[in-house]
Amino acid sequence: MEGRRDYAGSVSHDYRPGPRRIDLQRRSILAGEAAAAEAEVEAALDVPEDRETAAFFDVDNTVMQGASIFHLAKGLHKRKFFTTRDIVGAAYKQAYFRIVGVEDPEHVAEARDGALGFIAGHTVAELEELGEEIFDEAMAHRIWPGTRALAQLHLDRGQRVWLVTAAPIEIAQIIARRLGLTGAMGTVAEHVDGVYTGKLVGEMLHGPAKAEAIKALAAREGLDLSRCSAYSDSSNDLPMLGLVGDPVAINPDKRLREHARAQGWRIRDYRTGRKAARTGLLMAAGAGAVAGAVAAAGTARRTLRG
Repeated sequence: MEGRRDYAGSVSHDYRPGPRRIDLQRRSILAGEAAAAEAEVEAALDVPEDRETAAFFDVDNTVMQGASIFHLAKGLHKRKFFTTRDIVGAAYKQAYFRIVGVEDPEHVAEARDGALGFIAGHTVAELEELGEEIFDEAMAHRIWPGTRALAQLHLDRGQRVWLVTAAPIEIAQIIARRLGLTGAMGTVAEHVDGVYTGKLVGEMLHGPAKAEAIKALAAREGLDLSRCSAYSDSSNDLPMLGLVGDPVAINPDKRLREHARAQGWRIRDYRTGRKAARTGLLMAAGAGAVAGAVAAAGTARRTLRG
């Protein structure tokens, strides 16, 4: 894509115990600023009627059932981007996410340390092209209709609607475009001459980094955050939700639900059918996930031996 910038040498690898917290904050700010800088306004609403107001939507389990980066990874695995062994770890994290309904901080840390390493050596254009195919085959039918309707309400009011997600920004932008939204902010992967290095610019766009991205975008676009809305399923997104005047919990995890009730925030849950059977299916789902992982691991071993 013409006009895209290369990000090289931007990330510090100094993790001394003393400044670690400061370094994490700096990486979050860098990730947020990079995401906002890469955010492109799609054609859905180039000239909004209400220029000071916008809505921000988390993606995973808010707009889409499950984790978008897993669906991406699975699609890329199908296309021989990496081995079966690599996908086993992703399958476990996806099963945990689907069953428990929250993101494990340790999983997030692991994902950060090795995030998007599987696309190293591939081009931005290649990921964008395949991302379109993977959206059609694995993501389109997982969009929550209720959340999509909420986004459309904001568009109908002349407001801009942005996705804010830890998924790669290239995929986030595809999802936004396919849903007719304004644009998206996501994790920015470093690339040189259009080829991914496997490193990130700062952090994954997760937790505090999402808040930094929204602040940077608001400054650029002249938004009044007190008039804006934000939607998420996860308590990890409390920094983002706390920035706006209208925070909404969508399919919330336990901590976010409790916080939203205490604060008087709106709560919307579109998992009714799944929740009705959730208790009865929990152990069966867990057993199925374990069995699938074991089978995949066996395949990986056979592949490596071959």
